[in-house]
Amino acid sequence: MAGRGKLIAVMGDEDTVTGFLLGGIGELDKHRRPNFLVVEKETSLAEIEETFRGFLAREDVGMILISQALAEQIRPAVAAHARALPAVLEIPSKDHPYDPARDSVLRRARGLFAPDELR
Repeated sequence: MAGRGKLIAVMGDEDTVTGFLLGGIGELDKHRRPNFLVVEKETSLAEIEETFRGFLAREDVGMILISQALAEQIRPAVAAHARALPAVLEIPSKDHPYDPARDSVLRRARGLFAPDELR
């Protein structure tokens, strides 16, 4: 990866992931593993969590975009991630609007600042 930047990985429903793929984020690493996961009704919770943990372990991934509805399903794994990289950002999906109260990363960031500093 010398000379190249880090990848953005994305996990979510078909419409969300397809939008990012059309934007050009789709890549395969040297082991032919994609940097995205389209979650369908048949996708098991174990596969979702395994893919998330796999993205966390990859040296070439600098950011993971995960739909908030999906992050809720694997909340313990998302909340346990404490390193700066890869950054984990929860995003809205077509059927589930973003709720800042459920975002574990945002809650953690709020804890770093006094309430009057956030205004």
